[in-house]
Amino acid sequence: MATLAFPTPAAAAEPMHLPRNVEAEAAMLGAMMIDNRLADDLVDRLEPAHFYEPVHGRIFAAIKTLRSNDMLATPVTLRPMFEADEGMKELGGPAYLAQLTGSGAGLIGARQFATQIYDLAMLRALVSVGRTLVERAMDTSEEVNPRAQIEAAEEELYKVAGDGGVENSIKSFAQATTMAVKMAERALNSGGNLSGVTTGLDSVNAKIGGMHHSDLMILAGRPGMGKTSLATNIAFNAARRWMRDMADGIPPSESVGAKVAFFSLEMSADQLATRILAEQSGISSENLRMGKISKAEFGQLAAAAAELENLPFFIDDTGGLSISALHTRVRRLQRRHNNQIGLVVVDYLQLLTSGKGSNENRVQEISEISRGLKTLAKDMNVPVLALSQLSRAVESREDKRPMLSDLRESGSIEQDADMVWFVFREDYYTAQREPKRPMEGDDTKIFEDHAKWAADMERVYGLAELIVAKQRHGATGKVVLKFDPTITRFSDYAGY
Repeated sequence: MATLAFPTPAAAAEPMHLPRNVEAEAAMLGAMMIDNRLADDLVDRLEPAHFYEPVHGRIFAAIKTLRSNDMLATPVTLRPMFEADEGMKELGGPAYLAQLTGSGAGLIGARQFATQIYDLAMLRALVSVGRTLVERAMDTSEEVNPRAQIEAAEEELYKVAGDGGVENSIKSFAQATTMAVKMAERALNSGGNLSGVTTGLDSVNAKIGGMHHSDLMILAGRPGMGKTSLATNIAFNAARRWMRDMADGIPPSESVGAKVAFFSLEMSADQLATRILAEQSGISSENLRMGKISKAEFGQLAAAAAELENLPFFIDDTGGLSISALHTRVRRLQRRHNNQIGLVVVDYLQLLTSGKGSNENRVQEISEISRGLKTLAKDMNVPVLALSQLSRAVESREDKRPMLSDLRESGSIEQDADMVWFVFREDYYTAQREPKRPMEGDDTKIFEDHAKWAADMERVYGLAELIVAKQRHGATGKVVLKFDPTITRFSDYAGY
């Protein structure tokens, strides 16, 4: 039996200290009190939590409060705010404020001190994330779920990386106008009407100008309206346009297509792929699922599959995702694909969770999710198309067309969204109103009623309305589309 060899215990190392520079904190605070112009410059670059010494954090917060009220921040004006501060008493009382201004050395390097204080705070945050990661990994008393722990760690790391981004988010008017001109140039080069990612539907592009970066778009509808089909069509059209533009040598920054991340919380990846293949091969999706196809049709299917083999369309069919896990997975995809994921689709919003447990009521949870989706769109600078259910109130009205008040469970969905679309098919409801089918010997009225219904059905069959109920960038209204239920395809309607 082999003998186990254990390593010799290492000699006790020197105790580790968290990264900090208390002297730099003191020098910077002194400089801020000597020259309040420096204080005005630095108060937005840091937060009290960035200071290692808690008293320094409280002094910084007090300076920030005074300056926000347009008051001088000096040892004299700050003194009343620290008379009862226990931490200050340990440092000699409010007289410590005057000691901070005793040396003017901080006046020269105050901005550099601020940068170092922030960087050291980030390092401490990293240490905290690392310790938490180790503690969670070592604790096997509850459910062992390493993937969830990895996602949680990635989320915490992202928060560290995103902290203190105020300064970077401020753009001069010149920078903002440059971005606006580039967007207009992109719309011009695409032939007009399209400054964002294409939907593949000319009539929809003309109405909304494409799907804009950092926008949250909500696509809602009652069951049976085809919202998943429309979202799949749009996502596929964007991915196919990207593939075509790359083949034509168009730079990625100028393409109106996009690599797509599709989060299908309801359908599996193969079901989603079946829908797309049915549409592209022209074979009924129902026949495809049940195997009722000929050899010739199978050849069409194989040809469509081969053509789409390199389609930049990535499907995540994990059920029960939390909003933070969704953020993590999108960021991971962005890293893998050189930050070229240009459209995120979520089917559907109500199947996400906030990740905060069962203490939260449903309205609060949906509000948290909708805010999280808007944050995702802004942080990743991509359009996010999220599908949503509608309340049953629609069914109780004479006119079944949805309204903003029908958005289910939370008004925050409407508030957070940049665009809200409703998909409505009148033929779905008309089909349900079919009267008794006439038979030989029936009353004349039965024949007349059915003939009237048949005329109504012929008028609306295969038509769908995309109702743009909210749009920050332009007018609301509706677009009429054609819908083929056999292959679940939406297309432009020439007769409108």
